[in-house]
Amino acid sequence: MKDLLKKALAEFIGTFTLVFVACGVAGATGGSLVATSLAFGLTIVAMAYSVGRVSGCHINPAVSLGCLLTKRMNVKEFGVYVCSQILGGFVGAVLVFGLFKMSKVAIPGDACNYAVGFGANGLTAGGVIAALLTEIVLTCIFVYAILNVTDEKAGNGKIAGIVIGLTLTLVHLIGINLTGTSVNPARSIATAISAAIYNGTTDALAQIWMFIVAPMAGAALAAVLYSVLNTEKEEVAAEAVKADDENE
Repeated sequence: MKDLLKKALAEFIGTFTLVFVACGVAGATGGSLVATSLAFGLTIVAMAYSVGRVSGCHINPAVSLGCLLTKRMNVKEFGVYVCSQILGGFVGAVLVFGLFKMSKVAIPGDACNYAVGFGANGLTAGGVIAALLTEIVLTCIFVYAILNVTDEKAGNGKIAGIVIGLTLTLVHLIGINLTGTSVNPARSIATAISAAIYNGTTDALAQIWMFIVAPMAGAALAAVLYSVLNTEKEEVAAEAVKADDENE
């Protein structure tokens, strides 16, 4: 139980930092594509080499679902991780939104809209289907990369955090102009609630279901792909060992 509490705290800290820093950069730069993408990626790198030592640095319910489905964690751990992530993201969003409001810092390009400025996710002209497909595909790519690079058999432990951070940067570069890029339900929930509190708009909350369902679906798809492909590799390796034994 003590170890699980430590992991929960690590996930809280990691998700808090991700939302506070990355969404803060989005606000400070008016949602700059490159700056915001790098902020999310670099924050993941920093957290991967800090809280990652304690909890694995999921800081994202979709990542935790991928780990659950590939049997890297149990249901109890999954529940604790997700609750910690949502709470950490919420505190991070409320604090960074509040600090900008208190400081009366105008957001470049949209000085009054704290929902848009801090990266609350939402629909573009493409509509619901386009948003769902975007988030499913981007989350699948992100979680699939994580599952592979963190595979103990791959031996990528020292560079895993960098690869994951760069992958998150990549999906943000593609997705920001499409949905604002969620790929993380905890971050989307946090910004949607904070937008309602500070900006008086419930648009993001009304659409939040998409940024919960689609990332979780993308993570499930990534887990299936990982399991199928890795199973095939293991079967080939087993057959090769069996053939060697027979030849001897």
